[in-house]
Formats: sequence, structure tokens, C-alpha cells
Amino acid sequence: MKSDPQNHQPVATSGRVVVVGSLNVDLVVGLVRMPAPGETVMGETLERHPGGKGLNQAVAAARLGARVSMIGSLGSDDSGVWLQGIVHEEGIDATRIITADGPSGTALIEVDATGMNRIVVIPGANAALTAADVTAAIAAMDDVAVVLTQGEIPLEAITAAMAAGRACGARTILNPAPVRDYPGSLLALVDFLVPNEHEAAHLSGLPTESLVDASEAARHFTGMGAPNAIITRGARGAVWVSPSSSGSIAAYRVSPVDTVAAGDAFCGGLAAALASGEPLPEALRWASAAGALATTIAGAVPSLPTRDAVEQLLASE
Repeated sequence: MKSDPQNHQPVATSGRVVVVGSLNVDLVVGLVRMPAPGETVMGETLERHPGGKGLNQAVAAARLGARVSMIGSLGSDDSGVWLQGIVHEEGIDATRIITADGPSGTALIEVDATGMNRIVVIPGANAALTAADVTAAIAAMDDVAVVLTQGEIPLEAITAAMAAGRACGARTILNPAPVRDYPGSLLALVDFLVPNEHEAAHLSGLPTESLVDASEAARHFTGMGAPNAIITRGARGAVWVSPSSSGSIAAYRVSPVDTVAAGDAFCGGLAAALASGEPLPEALRWASAAGALATTIAGAVPSLPTRDAVEQLLASE
């Protein structure tokens, strides 16, 4: 997709982006290929990175210039202290992150030689975040433009995030990952539903293999109450359906190393662009560029691109 730098309005700080979600320690194993059930294979590397879909998306939005506040729960362990430090380093408001007794969340991530990944998440302290925590935190904030959440925290906290976002006039975004039972009452509170193609197939019961199939699945979600549905399709780009229009956006051409956090970069980019007042088509360009760049570096938080990097990619297409 082509970009005209002369007419392009870059993402800039405007309203606040509030990310309600998980904070995890990612233990990343690099290996040549994934093991089959019951098989043992030799790994090549083991690394520790900050992660969790909530933290990833908060950092993604912050690195694009958004003013970001995070709501979540960390454990009382050393990992919690380490993750709190990461939040501060990224310039994210952490005043509404609570501390719960016990371990912080952990994700076990396998990444093969092609860059594909397989992930197991142990919620830990993330499970302690309550609806009351979320409602009170958002009510205490001003200038909230976007509230973004995901599926790695309790359903009650997710619902409270979307309801509180609506109550304060913000635009609400739900990234329904991982797949779980998201009730129709929740979707009615969501302005932008952003699953990937595998999540969309599970949640809708419809195929998403082709562009036509994915568009039909997106329309299924808008019929369930979410005004805007965006389905990300990895290297095949994304499709979107809104009340007045629909379309698709091609993926930016990069050389992938690790697809971990690509979807989080997309969601963070979308939130940052919408908070700055960008219309949906332009916000999707920013989201797609951020998602593509995140595949070029290993790890979750380490891979999330800066605003300068995204601007360069947009200008090059």
C-alpha cells in the first residue's frame, strides 16, 4: 500500500489510551521445529522477556507517541518488581497497577525456525484483577480516548473495562485472545473487535481462509453487536467491516523472525492512531505497519517498533 508523506498526518499525542490487561514474564524457547505430541526435541536458546498481551499493547501504543495508562495486576515476587520497572521505563502511567500476593503471570513460548510460535499462559497475579479495580481506575482518569483490553484477564474485568470506557465516552477495543466464551452482552460494549483469523473462526464458527470468508466472518461479528470488526490475517493482511464501509489492507513486506506480539503491535498501533483522531483506514495502516515490524525482531516487548520506524515503513511503500 502506498503512502504520501506530504499529505500524511502522523500519529500524535491526543487523548489517553487506557490498556486493561495482563503483564507476564515471557520464557522464550528457540527451536528448529515444534515437537509432536509425546516427542522430545532439543531447544537452541532460552530467553526471558517482559510480555503479556496487556503490557505488549501498552508499550506498542506508547512507542507510537500515545499517552498510555495501564491497569493490571502484578505478583509480589521479583518478576513483579522487574515488570513494574519495564512499565516505568516505557513512560507508561502505572499508578493503577495493583500488587497481588503470589507469583506474577508467566508465558511459556516456543518459536521455531520459521518464526511461528506456540504459547502457554499461566495467569498468576493477572487473575486477581477485579471489575471494581478496573471501574474505579478508569473513573479516576481524565481525557480517556480509547480503552483497550484482551482475554488474558478475568472476564469480569474485561467487561468492566468496556463498560467504563463507554461510560466515559471513550472508544472501546477488544482483542479476543485467547479464545474463550465472550458473551453477546460484552460485544455490545465493544466498538472495535480485533481477532486474528484463527480466533475469528473459533468465535464465529465460520471459515476465514479466503478474503471473502474473512469478510463474512467480520460481518458476523458486526451483526452480534460490535459496530466495527477487524480480522488480522498475518502475512495476508487484514479485513475490516464498519457500519458505513468495508475493505482490506495488504500486509507490509518484511522478513519475519518471530511472530510473537505482532497482533499486540497491531492493536496498540490501532489504539494510538484512533486516540490521535485518525479515521479507521489510516489507523489500520499504522496498525498494519506496527504489526509487520514486530515480526522482524525476536521477543515480545523488544520487538515493538518506535514511531520513527513505523513512519519509515509507511513512507517506503
